[in-house]
Amino acid sequence: MPDFPYIPETITVHLGRPDDPAPNVTVPFLEYIQNVASSELYPTWPENALRANIYAEISFALNRIYTEWYRSRGYDFDITNSTAYDQAFVNNRDIFSNVANIVNEIFDQYLARPGYVQPLFAAYCDGRRVQCEGLSQWGTVDLAEQGLTPYEILTHYYGDNLDIRTAPIRPLVQSYPGHPLRLGDVEVGVEIMQQRLNRISNNYPAIPKIYPVNGVFDLNTENAVKEFQRIFNLTPDGIVGPATWYQITSVYNAVLRLAELNAEGVTLQDVSRELPYTLSEGMRGDAIRLLQFFLSAVGLYNDEVPVIAVDGIFGPDTKNAVIAFQNYAGMTPDGIVGANTWSALLNAYEEIKWQQPPNDGRAVVPPPTQTLVLGSRSEDVSRLQGWLNRIAEEYPQITPIPQTGYYGEMTRDAVMAFQQLFGLPVTGNVNPLVFYYIELTANNMNNAGQ
Repeated sequence: MPDFPYIPETITVHLGRPDDPAPNVTVPFLEYIQNVASSELYPTWPENALRANIYAEISFALNRIYTEWYRSRGYDFDITNSTAYDQAFVNNRDIFSNVANIVNEIFDQYLARPGYVQPLFAAYCDGRRVQCEGLSQWGTVDLAEQGLTPYEILTHYYGDNLDIRTAPIRPLVQSYPGHPLRLGDVEVGVEIMQQRLNRISNNYPAIPKIYPVNGVFDLNTENAVKEFQRIFNLTPDGIVGPATWYQITSVYNAVLRLAELNAEGVTLQDVSRELPYTLSEGMRGDAIRLLQFFLSAVGLYNDEVPVIAVDGIFGPDTKNAVIAFQNYAGMTPDGIVGANTWSALLNAYEEIKWQQPPNDGRAVVPPPTQTLVLGSRSEDVSRLQGWLNRIAEEYPQITPIPQTGYYGEMTRDAVMAFQQLFGLPVTGNVNPLVFYYIELTANNMNNAGQ
């Protein structure tokens, strides 16, 4: 489920009820709305009635896209043409010219409640054969003939608290991050999942609350995922693959009633993110430092990528390094780090043969790409504990810890003490850059003692 509504370039329609063995067709969204309007409405109706109905049809379809209503249930389409579930669509039908003209003008506009993000589930029926809670198609004709505007017609049925908004146009994408989320991951997909699980836990209190919601897949997050999986009969492995991700999406839609006219709704606060979706020039912070660290590590082994300062500022040097890496990786060199560039950068970092010296002979420490968090268990944790114990010999503020390979509370407290001492953000988590700083500090102490 995307954070904000958008107009998909295409939409896939199932030509039957959801479980019917019927074909799917993928058509441009603009043509889909023209087809629905020509199948549902009469071209002789007053223009204001046609416009009101088309707004409702657009909003209905975008609600299906926004909630991933069918995709989250394992279907390979976005909407059906069954009027028992969705709205009429007749493949390859003729389109009424006046209807097409209206759709061409307003196809990127939809209905929403003030203060809420999701497109309104604009329920409607014909108003003669079928009555429903929502818009009456034939009733719109009477109201238009009385001189009401399209907006006045819509508020007559949906209430005065109604916005008409414009959405951007972009390719249809599924919300699943494209890879399983698990302990130690730090990314916006984790943050989205945490926020949704917290809301679901209001209805299913056995699911523990996750705090803070910060995009860090820690032990608390893993425990919440496992409990969700147990409740909904999924393998309780604590890993969020496609089945768990879309089950979370489906349940989140249900508890918020997003596919109902009286939805609780998604607020702007619900979709505000601590982690950025993309990194670009002008940004500052820890995410930029981590980007610069990976770029510089790759650059030490690759003359095509410049080594840059790790200062947390996405300036011209960082942008040039990103462009150089994108050119090297065969990507669009736009200097913006989205999911594809980030994934390619991590892959390049992991493929470096660390046993070989870099081009300029400098030593590079190979931290793991995954963040170490409460509950992590690995050889990297054991190495981290050893270095913290070495640093504790010089800094009594750090309490020595057993070198067990398990990232428990004692390890987290030692990490936080190190972060406090050396002016790093005190998170208790060890991302690759923090890992590098801890190892470098311990090695410098070893060298000084020789």
